[in-house]
Amino acid sequence: MAVGNHVENPFEYALKHLVRAFSGPPNRKDAAARAAARVEPHVRKIGTADLMASLKKGFGDFGAARDDVVFIAIIYPLAGLVLAALAMRYELLPMVFPLLSGFALVGPLAAVGLYEISRRRERGEAVSWLDAARVAQSPAIGSIVGMGLILVGLFALWMATAYQISLLAFADGPPVTMAHFVNEVFATGGGQAMIVIGIGAGFFFAVAALAISVVSFPLLLDKHVDLDVAIRTSLKVVAANPGTMALWGLIVAGALVLGSIPALVGLIVAVPVLGHATWHLYRRAVAHDD
Repeated sequence: MAVGNHVENPFEYALKHLVRAFSGPPNRKDAAARAAARVEPHVRKIGTADLMASLKKGFGDFGAARDDVVFIAIIYPLAGLVLAALAMRYELLPMVFPLLSGFALVGPLAAVGLYEISRRRERGEAVSWLDAARVAQSPAIGSIVGMGLILVGLFALWMATAYQISLLAFADGPPVTMAHFVNEVFATGGGQAMIVIGIGAGFFFAVAALAISVVSFPLLLDKHVDLDVAIRTSLKVVAANPGTMALWGLIVAGALVLGSIPALVGLIVAVPVLGHATWHLYRRAVAHDD
């Protein structure tokens, strides 16, 4: 027996809109548009010259829009400092470094607004901080959020892994002073094992994050492709350019380390420059019709 005028309960309503958000833009009703969202772009071979050119353009975007993007970048070091302060307050000193280094895993998500500014500048449009905020109005916002949740999940998994590794050095309990912490890390076998294993695990998480996100967010923002298409394209870029992408990863890591000295203040420059440069790297690594 057919039932008419069915009233959705709150769970049905939320589920319907969640599925709609992650299945693509809501205005994509015709088959042609849906097919376009499934097209995987061709990737290009790139080299060191492309990395340098992308960084140069990144500095150019930062210089041109400096007053507009500093407020975005400053959130990054402030958040890092808050996380570190919380860790020290609750006697979680072994987690300070994992917190700060792991925060870089979600960096591509934090830089989405910077990609939008670079995209608009590339088209010759005037930009302001409001343009960064308009990412929320993108037809691909559902997929962008989905990609962000994946990176947040990686961050959470890294933190859980780092905590388990820290138990190697602090089996008797967390350090209560900085001197105790330094002694346990550098003067004991458990601490040295923690360093070696931690670096290895951190490298794995960093490579995973780079591989799935190096061009994913710019591609989602630019072409509104589906989430799985963006991730596969990012993996293809890394597979086609392993040496270049490894160098890019080192550049990003080095810039973030230098930017963290002192007190993460340098990230106010490093984060927006890397964000803008990532957009230009995407434009060089992924073929476009325009």
